[in-house]
Amino acid sequence: MQNRPTLGVLLLDTQFPRIPGDVGNPASYPFPVRLLTVPGATVQRAVYEADPTLLDQFIAAARQLEAAGVCAITSSCGFLSPLQESLARAVSVPVFISSLLQVPWVYQLTRKRVGIITASGASLTPAILGPAGITPDIPIAIAGLENSAAFRQPILENSATLDKAAVERDVVSTAQHLLAQHPELGCFVLECHNLAPYGHAVRQATGKPVFDVISFAEWVYLAVEKRLFPDPR
Repeated sequence: MQNRPTLGVLLLDTQFPRIPGDVGNPASYPFPVRLLTVPGATVQRAVYEADPTLLDQFIAAARQLEAAGVCAITSSCGFLSPLQESLARAVSVPVFISSLLQVPWVYQLTRKRVGIITASGASLTPAILGPAGITPDIPIAIAGLENSAAFRQPILENSATLDKAAVERDVVSTAQHLLAQHPELGCFVLECHNLAPYGHAVRQATGKPVFDVISFAEWVYLAVEKRLFPDPR
């Protein structure tokens, strides 16, 4: 991967394990990444409080990544969508701060209701959805993981241990339940940027396409590192 462009990732200030597939694990990507933790940007402030004072810290961190030469910038939390416009204006490289930005265009792929699996259903309000372009005319169904102890304790309560098998069971069960409630679902979008490790299991269990931040990152990366096709001559 020498001399390839590097993706920048702005991380919340957490201690839970970032397993393969997690947005904060470099092994999750087929290209180089540069991780940068934003001090004081806790889950409490990002998810539960939607703290607008985080903006200046994230702009400073994004500019630091840009100065380091990254080709694009994402983050470790889908609830940061209210920062998208300001961050995109603050730097000259593409910014895709939230997995939720995918919802409008994946709806166009299927023209069916989009299932959103989120860290906290109660916190996923129009104030978070709107800045991601999710307007009332886009049909969605939301299921949160805040009642899953296996997920809540490491991710929302920031404990130092994580049981991947237990989290996977709860994520799959949540997806299956959402699909049973809304059999018209065309696909799933995983809001939480820590859920990509479980995307394969959700796809296998439901048969629906699953969009997460890692597949989003690969899509954006392919726009900045274009494939060179051989000359036919």
